[in-house]
Amino acid sequence: MSKLRFDVVKDAFKKKAVNVEPPSPKVSDYFGELVFGREKMRQYLDETTFSKICDCIDNGTALDRATADKVADGMKIWSMEHGVTHISHWFQPLTEVTAEKHDSFMDYDGKGGMIESFDGKALVQQEPDASSFPSGGIRATFEARGYTAWDPTSPVFIQGDTLCIPSVFISYTGEALDYKTPLKKSLRAVNDAALPVCRLFDSNVRKVYSYLGWEQEYFLIDEDLYASRPDLMLSGRTLMGHPSSKNQQLDDHYFGAIPSRVAAFMRDIEMAGFKLGIPLKTMHNEAAPNQFEMAPIYGEANLANDQNQIMMNVMISTARRHGFVVLFHEKPFEGINGSGKHNNWSLGTDTGTQLLAPGHDPKSNLQFLTFFVNTLAAVQKHNALLKASIASATNAHRLGANEAPPAIVSAFLGQTMTDVLHKFLEMPSDTPIEITGKRGKNIGLLGIPEIFVDNTDRNRTSPFAFTGNRFEFRAVGASANCAGAMTTLNSAVAEQLIEFKAVVDKEMACGKPVNIAVMDALKPIVASILNVVCFDGNGYSDEWVLEARHRGLDIETNVPKMFKTFTEDKAVEMFTRLGVYTRKELEARNEVRWDTYCKKVQIEARVTGRMAINHIIPAAIAYQTELLKNIDLMRVNFPDNFREMAVTPIGIVSEISSLVKEIKERVDAMVAQRVVANNISDDYEKALAYHDIAESLFPIRRAIDQLEELTDNDMWPLPKYREILFIN
Repeated sequence: MSKLRFDVVKDAFKKKAVNVEPPSPKVSDYFGELVFGREKMRQYLDETTFSKICDCIDNGTALDRATADKVADGMKIWSMEHGVTHISHWFQPLTEVTAEKHDSFMDYDGKGGMIESFDGKALVQQEPDASSFPSGGIRATFEARGYTAWDPTSPVFIQGDTLCIPSVFISYTGEALDYKTPLKKSLRAVNDAALPVCRLFDSNVRKVYSYLGWEQEYFLIDEDLYASRPDLMLSGRTLMGHPSSKNQQLDDHYFGAIPSRVAAFMRDIEMAGFKLGIPLKTMHNEAAPNQFEMAPIYGEANLANDQNQIMMNVMISTARRHGFVVLFHEKPFEGINGSGKHNNWSLGTDTGTQLLAPGHDPKSNLQFLTFFVNTLAAVQKHNALLKASIASATNAHRLGANEAPPAIVSAFLGQTMTDVLHKFLEMPSDTPIEITGKRGKNIGLLGIPEIFVDNTDRNRTSPFAFTGNRFEFRAVGASANCAGAMTTLNSAVAEQLIEFKAVVDKEMACGKPVNIAVMDALKPIVASILNVVCFDGNGYSDEWVLEARHRGLDIETNVPKMFKTFTEDKAVEMFTRLGVYTRKELEARNEVRWDTYCKKVQIEARVTGRMAINHIIPAAIAYQTELLKNIDLMRVNFPDNFREMAVTPIGIVSEISSLVKEIKERVDAMVAQRVVANNISDDYEKALAYHDIAESLFPIRRAIDQLEELTDNDMWPLPKYREILFIN
């Protein structure tokens, strides 16, 4: 076993970068070449069809069957020019990964031969087996029918020989069984709620968009080392492993020179993303060794979310070509930073106004403050629900672990905006609002130009931070589908804007001008949020937990309990009122959440137990046996000094025996807990039981990690952290 580990590590260090040349030095030459966007539509569709599909995308106008047939024909011609032979409705079920069913273009031509065929019916709709995907009881095993339906607002794209059609996924009885459907409903809700508020300031506004800019963190490890770790392969994280003597404490990896193999991988996924029309902008080393990040230019939330899911798939397949495995688990390694997926969220209008960016005059500043304050009010009212939207068995490992902690949802404003809100409370309602923008700062070095300082600092400990023209929802986990958090945030903001507009209407009915009515409606909201949800301090501190409880913020850390927030009256009323979820869908999704939580913890528990019994204990006993042989040789060859010489090996033997006994007893107890948990029929109660099982894995790990430190390095069966985390 030791020689195998040594050979695997040695081979990993020998691997060289696999360089892939771009199709052109200019990205603009091939950007979007695998996407049937408007440019391709204009080229492959007639003018009438092009006009109708654009109207469908922009305004939600329904497509008639004849138009759908013409669009499908244009897609077929274009895609076959790229070697496409199959089509697939690409959708996002509640499995947390994407799904696809491939159908070939081939069909009978009616004359005894075959022909490539693709029509509007095949474009618009497919039928996967709904009972085989998580549905929370909406679909039973004997009720298999479900439908995927084309989402025209997200362009079709080519992957390999397949034309992928972004789609929603619903049951035969109409309930949403995916992430995309509720997201699109929440986008409609926030548009409908924000539009009347925008028109208080600009009557020309016709549409409000929700924007998303995701930042995807991930780890890369060598595929051979990955294959040598059953825990990584089966659970996505290391369930045991003593921290390396050197990890991230020197901060030398963060933004450091990108290793050559990783740089080649990054160039490859960047080129793939560009071909798919994904505007990737940033790639760099993250804080932990072998941790990296990528981020695009922000875009419309539905499209941006699809692009994130596409890129995750691209990263997984591309990593293998470079001898890597990409890890999206939120905490694959103990003792170093985990991975998040920061969701930069904002609102904007079809007239080009960014609603969360301070303006250049009092009127635009008042509009900004309106959306800024109402967003904070929504976060305060639904802080527990927002936390539940990012909670999972895997993201739970990031809670308070020296990174943006989702255990308490508060908002960071920065000194400038905090001062603005305090000043706003004191000023008369007819006073113009001024907000300081970026300011120049000379750092006092010859040859170094003046830099511009933002009107907010940054706070890494805040899960929901204002960063100058948007809010950064930092608590979202790296493996998550952004749609879950974005659906909840959009809904909470939409509800708040509806309530705010009703108050403004009452103020205006009393004869107040718009600006005074808006300011009078905002002031009570500002007063209610400043000392509750707004917090610029250290979110990692124990003092903040006590303070947050005093403020009335939710501090629950038990994930199954967090999920119950979705079916509380306040949440049900909001979602159903906005038409985002029905009560049945909310209840079903909680069943899925609890079931998924149980299964993930169950897998970790099984893997931990089997590795402990089949890998760790045998290695420890084998080393213990070698020590006992050495002790016997001492007794025979050095009888006079035996007791003095054998103190150390006897002590190690005793420690090993104690730890082996502890591990075996704890594993047996954990297995017994699982037996009890598996007999619980209620989904929620079962999830609570598995939460306790998840907690029981930590002491097993601690004992195993102590054994790793005691056992001969050559006899340890698993690649160690120092061997996994520093492969370049």
